[in-house]
Amino acid sequence: MIHNRVGRNTQLFKVVKFPTTEIGHNGRTVSVKGESRITTLGARLLKYKLDELPELWNVLKGDMSLVRPRPDVPGYADQLEGGFARILQLRPGITGAASLRYRNEEELLAGVNDPQKYNDEVIYPDKVGINLKYLEKQSLWLDLLIIFCTIFNRDLKGFY
Repeated sequence: MIHNRVGRNTQLFKVVKFPTTEIGHNGRTVSVKGESRITTLGARLLKYKLDELPELWNVLKGDMSLVRPRPDVPGYADQLEGGFARILQLRPGITGAASLRYRNEEELLAGVNDPQKYNDEVIYPDKVGINLKYLEKQSLWLDLLIIFCTIFNRDLKGFY
């Protein structure tokens, strides 16, 4: 499936992802583990983060990097103001520090009463803070560490 995402300097680009939900669902913008709109194959793809693999095409095209903050859907990036908008200077990535922190996001959202509200009020602001910290500390060593932690499903201890 092709989705619009906000890239570097707020430029929209098309990102390719494996479909994980039923076509034409009228659900929320966040995925919750066990949700009926998530297909059986989609659940497996989400569990192992394989739905992101087609984004390697976006890396080859130059729209994305391997490591940087994940690209936002339109509507979320528009909310970033002042110093928070600095993360939009970066080319988005397939994986990043916030992705590692919230690698179990679907499970976390399944445990709250209002997943969309919890995402908007707790998770998204925390991700923005983590991404700002990444922006300040970015280095080749940190990128290699993030790749290692992503491959081996490890936490980025001491970063957040």
